Order: sequence, then structure tokens, then C-alpha cells
Amino acid sequence: MILERGSTTDVVTPRILLVTGPSGAGRSTAINALEDLGFEVIDNLPLSLLPRLLDGATTGPLALGLDVRNRDFSTDALILAIDGLTQAMGQAAQVLYLEADDDTLIRRYSETRRHHPLAPAGPPLVGIAAEKELLAPVRARADVLLDTSGWSPHDLRAEIDRTFAPGEGKLLGISVQSFSYKRGLPRGVDMVFDCRFLRNPHWDATLRAKDGRNADVAAYVGGDPRFDAFLSQIKSLIDLVLPAHKEEGRGHLAIGFGCTGGQHRSVVMAERLAASLAQDGWPVSKRHREMERRDGTGVGAERGHNA
Repeated sequence: MILERGSTTDVVTPRILLVTGPSGAGRSTAINALEDLGFEVIDNLPLSLLPRLLDGATTGPLALGLDVRNRDFSTDALILAIDGLTQAMGQAAQVLYLEADDDTLIRRYSETRRHHPLAPAGPPLVGIAAEKELLAPVRARADVLLDTSGWSPHDLRAEIDRTFAPGEGKLLGISVQSFSYKRGLPRGVDMVFDCRFLRNPHWDATLRAKDGRNADVAAYVGGDPRFDAFLSQIKSLIDLVLPAHKEEGRGHLAIGFGCTGGQHRSVVMAERLAASLAQDGWPVSKRHREMERRDGTGVGAERGHNA
């Protein structure tokens, strides 16, 4: 079964997928996209080690990146590996073959200023021709054939999503976290919202020692006349950008809410947004940094901080 771009033929996610093709056709990009889809990825594994790999336990689909740079690569060895994997696993190992026309491959080598592995001292075209001839029998065995000529890395990632996760695509993981501005911004956060203008439970003696997961604290912060509009505007913004981030090929987006102590207002906002996103079907994780810092469990509130 050979699929060209735009084919509507369904492809069942294989247990083992061999990813190969001429250098410069996009194998590394494809491998990264498959990893984001949940494949366990091993790149440039020597073919002689495949039997040992199969002896180990695998919990999901496996993608193996193979090309002429593999230490013991040969066309015959690769075809034998395909047959051996099929026999060992009781299920056909699929081959994803990526290719591109000569002009595209030459341009990509020119842009990266790399030498072709089969022509390290000569022009890339010599190595490209030799590699295509070497891989011709493997190309004939391909289950999925993608011509990446004229594609950007984003195009290739999108095609991998459509081919190996039809109707689902790559999952965009979202983390929502609260933090204290006293201790600085969390590492790796992509979007930050300042909650310090909202009503502060710190000034209510009955709420001070509690945190934003407490119903009374949430009601107190939610009673601020600006709270609903603030949350609504943030949710509208997030709803706008999440599909675009997913289309761009991102695997994770971190959203942070900060207040003075990271105990009350930021926690309430993080909890409310996370719940809303989860209800919409997004995979969401939550983190309340300052409470984790207090006792390492994330349970309870941090006393003595103006949240």
C-alpha cells in the first residue's frame, strides 16, 4: 500500500515502523513527529542490534530510523530486517519511505552546508544518485511513500499526523500552574497572567491559611466583580491560540498564573482554567509551585505569604 500526500486511505498504526529514505528527505523531522504521536523512537540503531531490541518489553508502537549512516547498513540487511521483524512480531513491520527530487535535496544540502554521507569529498548530487540507487529495493517495499519535495518541516509533520493518527493528530499537552512573583517566573512557561489585581484572601483571617483549592477561598476570589470577565477573556484567548499551536506542531504549552504569594488568587485561576480546558477535551496537568515547595506533596497551603 503506497500512499501519496492527500490520500484518504486509512493506515492502522503499526507496532513497528521503519523510517528510511535518502538523506535530506526529512527522516529526522518524521521521527520527531512520530515521537510526539506516542511512538517509542530509536534512531540509527545498528541493524545487528534489532534482535536484542525485540527481546525487550515494548509498551507501544516503535519507530526505528534507518539510513545509510547506520554502522552496518546494507540494502540486503535492511530487507532481511523487515522480514525478520515481521516474523518475530507476528505482524507486518511497516516501512515509511521519505523521498524528494534531486533539486530539493541539493537545495537542502546547500542550506545546511553538510556533506552527503556517500560523497563526503564530492558534490551532493553524486551522493544523492548513489543513495537513491542503493535504496531502490527498499523503496519498492514501502508501505507509506511520502514525497517531501516542496514541503516545509511543518508540512511533513502535518502529513505524519494525518497518516498515523487520522482524526486525532498529535496531542497538545497543556500545563496550567500557579506561582508566586516573589520567587520569580516558572521555567519554561509560555503564557503568563498576573492575578494581583483580584480580591486578596490574605486579608481575611479566616481564609489566610487556606489555599485557592478551598471552596471558600475560590468563592471569595470569584466574588471580585472583575473575576468572571478576566477568566472569560483568558479562556477566549486560549481557545483562539491552542488550535494554532497544535497546527504548528507544538507538543506542549505551559500557562502560568501569578500572584504575590502563589497561594490564593493564582491557584483559583489555575484551577478554573484547567477544569474548563479539560472539559473541552484537552489533556491538562496542574501544578501549584509554592505549595509543592512547602512540603513536596502539593497538598495544603503555604502560610505567611500574601497571596
